[in-house]
Amino acid sequence: HDREVSSLSGGSFTVNSPANTSPNADVIWRRPVARFTLHAPGPWGEKGIREYSYSMVMEVDGRVELSGQGGWRPDTLDFPVGIPIETEVARAFDNVAFMLDSVGLNWSNVAHVNSYHVPEEDGQITRATAEVGRQFRQRGVRPVWTCLGVAALGDPKMHVEVRVTAFRD
Repeated sequence: HDREVSSLSGGSFTVNSPANTSPNADVIWRRPVARFTLHAPGPWGEKGIREYSYSMVMEVDGRVELSGQGGWRPDTLDFPVGIPIETEVARAFDNVAFMLDSVGLNWSNVAHVNSYHVPEEDGQITRATAEVGRQFRQRGVRPVWTCLGVAALGDPKMHVEVRVTAFRD
């Protein structure tokens, strides 16, 4: 057989094939020989599966990896346009929090953060990185942090992307 689908509680699905295109917002892919689980929670997760064929969250043996989260609006899925970089960073952090919450975690479980920044008008990334530091303090965390300036991100309207590694207690 090329795929098996079985209903789980909460309307989730376990799928043994990457061919799943279910519009279900809580899609879980489980490959029979792999030791990891992929999740695509919420509307953005559904969009990621439908339009780009990727998952937002991967878990293996208590280690949770999130794909990069941008400052899109979770209610409309629109990329940020014309908002201050600080607002875009804060939204990206909120989107990370949503993804963590979808698998029963929160920012206190985060050990490592990578942030990617398109340079601001002055060619620097200082306003964005200052906001990242403010978000860490606001959320009461002190993860390992790698910060990179990049020429472009996945959408030309994006100026920041945040990806994290978290661990279950």
